[in-house]
Amino acid sequence: MRSGGETPHRVLGRLRFLLQCSECFRRARELPDALCYVPREVQYKICKDPSAPSAAAAAAARSLLSVWDSPGPARGGKRAARTTIEVRKGGCLRATGEEYCNGAGLWVKLSKEQLEEYASGHGLTEGWLLAQRFGEEGDKLVPVNSVEKIRWQQQALGVDYKPAASWEQAVDLTYSVHLGGKPRLAEQDEAAVQKFRSVPPGWSYDHDVELARFLYDHSERELPHGDCIKEHLSSVEVSSQAEDCGAAHLTDNQAYTFWESCGLQGQHWVRLNMKKGAIVKSSYQDVCILRDMKTHLPVLEIRILECRDKGHEVRLRGIKMKSFWEWDLILNTGMFQPARLVRYPLLEGVDTDVLYRRAVLIQRFVHLLDSVLCYLIPFSEDSTGAFSALRTMKPFLLLSKQTTALITHCLQSSETTPPQTQPKLYLNRHLAQEHRANPALDPSCRNAIFTQLYESLRSSKNNQTLNYRWPMTYSQWWECDFITEGIIDNGGGFRDSLSDVSEELCPSSGDVPVPLPFFVRTSNQGNSGSDTRDMYVPNPSCEDFPKYEWIGQLIGAALRSKELLTLALPALVWKQLAGEEVSWSKDFAAVDSELVKLLEVLERVDREAFEFMFGRELTYTIVLSDQRMVELIPNGSSTVVRYEDRKEFIRLVQKARLEESKEQIAAMRAGLLRVVPQLVLDLLTWQHLEKKVCGDPEITVAELRRFITFEDFPSDDIRVQNFLEALNNFTSADLSHFLKFVTGRSRLPVQITVYPEMSNVDALDLMPLASTCSCSFFLPRYSSAKACEELLRYAVYNCMSIETDRNPWDE
Repeated sequence: MRSGGETPHRVLGRLRFLLQCSECFRRARELPDALCYVPREVQYKICKDPSAPSAAAAAAARSLLSVWDSPGPARGGKRAARTTIEVRKGGCLRATGEEYCNGAGLWVKLSKEQLEEYASGHGLTEGWLLAQRFGEEGDKLVPVNSVEKIRWQQQALGVDYKPAASWEQAVDLTYSVHLGGKPRLAEQDEAAVQKFRSVPPGWSYDHDVELARFLYDHSERELPHGDCIKEHLSSVEVSSQAEDCGAAHLTDNQAYTFWESCGLQGQHWVRLNMKKGAIVKSSYQDVCILRDMKTHLPVLEIRILECRDKGHEVRLRGIKMKSFWEWDLILNTGMFQPARLVRYPLLEGVDTDVLYRRAVLIQRFVHLLDSVLCYLIPFSEDSTGAFSALRTMKPFLLLSKQTTALITHCLQSSETTPPQTQPKLYLNRHLAQEHRANPALDPSCRNAIFTQLYESLRSSKNNQTLNYRWPMTYSQWWECDFITEGIIDNGGGFRDSLSDVSEELCPSSGDVPVPLPFFVRTSNQGNSGSDTRDMYVPNPSCEDFPKYEWIGQLIGAALRSKELLTLALPALVWKQLAGEEVSWSKDFAAVDSELVKLLEVLERVDREAFEFMFGRELTYTIVLSDQRMVELIPNGSSTVVRYEDRKEFIRLVQKARLEESKEQIAAMRAGLLRVVPQLVLDLLTWQHLEKKVCGDPEITVAELRRFITFEDFPSDDIRVQNFLEALNNFTSADLSHFLKFVTGRSRLPVQITVYPEMSNVDALDLMPLASTCSCSFFLPRYSSAKACEELLRYAVYNCMSIETDRNPWDE
């Protein structure tokens, strides 16, 4: 057993429990009681808001709490409380363990019996208290064990007795082997447990998978982005500060301001004087300093021991803080708004409370999975794969907090030393553009950038094997010399070549020919009613398997690095690359939705309608994605499908279409596994794999701003304001072109640095400039935000060549 914080009996117990839960999820059965456990009674103590303006209010001898008959609406709701209850200073409030979270905050429930202790004549069968308002300051109800209860338990059961009253303890007590005595589990709230256990009508494993995907897509967006500094921080001190770059910029929530030190090397620090109960997340390019603090530390000091590139001074762009309340309140019923469920058809129309309770159970399941995930991973990279148990839990790995760390460890442990010198490749993009315009003139595709790269890397001049297992910091795999273009490639040319390869393999426009034979457009690209019209699948006719294997290697190299290889492939392909099962009902509609609908009709149709629709014209043949017609049985083209044989015909069609590109995908996966260990693919879901290789296809201004850094601008510079206002009017396609203009990539994530244009300081309304090698954008002065928008849009669509560094005719 590997070393870690968990005892062996607890790890084995949790593994047994996860296997049972996984089977329940798959078969849509009631989940185990331990996962659904809710204590019948919890003691809460009122924690006064330390920032309350009146000290007398904090020291009041009693507190009045409002009680509602159900969890109230979010802020702005006009519903009045049904009654109030009084809690004496220092006393505890007795409530059930049932909690509920909505847009207003975290609520706790009181039973009728508990209500009677504090108020009578209320006419309520149950009551709800707002324990913590969402994103606001104020008093909080904090769960505690009362002194009297602990004293009684220790007298009766021994001084070492620790009460078990959480769902995690319920799991460990139920599924772990204990030698000797073990704590007794507090009585559970049967009604609350049954709410969790009951499986919604019509619910299936697919619903849980889709709900997990919804939570993955939305949980981070639910994090409040407002200023939480006032609630958690009383003051900030710094070791030194440069003029106009003071400590105040650490807490102003502005992307273009920063604190800069002005002192001795190695003696820079930031001191945070904290209010009670805060988890600190200090962010410079999202560097997490502290998380999950268990005790209050009045002072936190961040020391910078060494500067990048042996520098002397430090720049920090800001301190971000999230209290533990905010992290707990991310999952709430307000997430499940109908407008957000449009992309998740299985969840549409499902009651919000049902989705919330099911999401809580998934969150608990993933929490336990995280605690033992490292024990499910084989030691050896040569393993054929992780335990089959991990495969059944794979859809929930999207929500895991440990997966990223384990993947990083697996990748780092399999790294090789990068070559001392990069291969220098001579590429002719003019010939490549001519080939793209009319691929029929050159069936060998020798002038395509893809082929030029492939052949150059295999030539005797570059006689060095590239295994692509390099550290993430090795960001340029080869150096490009673009013939007659006069470019010195410091990274921008290399990234341009990858973008060209992506565009040649899977053109982003449906109006241009596909210049390479490796992928073909799906049938949906000609179907105006499909919402997946930009996808490609491997060409079933192409048998150039070495090149497919190289494509797999490039996918693996992109996964290992920060570079992107944008391939518009459907889930059907990504799932097979990740080693996941594919199915007709879930995956093939993204390839040919019309065929999926036709087979559904064919299966349900009666004999009379069958004869009317097909007569004797339906034979045992099918057209593949490459437009070839193949026979499903011997002499299939002359064998008519009979009504009673239609289900066998459907099965043969589904098998032929699902497996049409099997050999090509197998070659791509073989190349991928030469670069990425099997263990990584065991941990990655297909969604993770696609996003890591291709980036995020949907670009919003809010997402893009996370990756933009402003250098050398005053805090109130009008250039920055005009620029951001211009971006706000860009569409997702515009933003993608902007990324390509600045970085050579068309998808996030990529870090961009914006500098003032210094060559013509006083000029107005100049064309903007960019350097793809350094991912830098040079912002001129504009007379208005509208002028900035128009010139910027023109530049990103019409000035796509990267910067020229030398005379193109120099040797």
